[in-house]
Amino acid sequence: MATSEAGRVWFRDSPARREGPPLTRERIVAEAVALLDEEGIGRLTMRRLAERLGTGSTTLYWHVQTKDDVLDLALDTVFGEARPPEIPSGDWRADVIALVGEWRAAMLRHPWTATLLGRPLMGPNVLERTEFLHAALVRAGLGGPALTAAAYGVANYVIGSTMMQAAWQGQDETAVRRAADEHLRQRRDRYPTLAEHGHVSGNDWDATFAQGLTYLLDGITARLAATRGDR
Repeated sequence: MATSEAGRVWFRDSPARREGPPLTRERIVAEAVALLDEEGIGRLTMRRLAERLGTGSTTLYWHVQTKDDVLDLALDTVFGEARPPEIPSGDWRADVIALVGEWRAAMLRHPWTATLLGRPLMGPNVLERTEFLHAALVRAGLGGPALTAAAYGVANYVIGSTMMQAAWQGQDETAVRRAADEHLRQRRDRYPTLAEHGHVSGNDWDATFAQGLTYLLDGITARLAATRGDR
């Protein structure tokens, strides 16, 4: 069985400069992001990327060794669009909200990123933002396994909600909502709560996301208060 190359680009030395066409890793990654935005992951091949860059695959391999390298670099580039506050505010909740808002916006601009987040994420942009998130949660009073659990909870909420929104908005959302509502209405005896209250976000995705994040952060806050009260 072939071994995945995902994430290994971060553990290799940068390629040596060679004589040849004026092609850079940055230009390759920018074109890869554009291709992924336009056509999705299924259309990304080294040959197709080389064609878009107006070069040959051999020249491309001077800068990146595998398609996994390209995907890792493209994903980290998108993370770079999520700009956390340059200086922490001192309010851990405000800092988390600011970071995840930027992260969500970047993912919605590039919906393909959600399918890659199971890869080893060791790029500099990912690590800087992960550091920011963890530091904010440490300021809240978390540490050890509780810190990891809270950070995973926040990250998974952003990923899951963004994947759902991108999936619904990738089709005729109004028609699909209407069909889903009718499907549940006809099966009200089996799914009474879903028929009454719905099972997907309302029309305001931003408000729903913000409310869900508030519930999550309220839970962290309450847990911290309860833990402190036990001491």
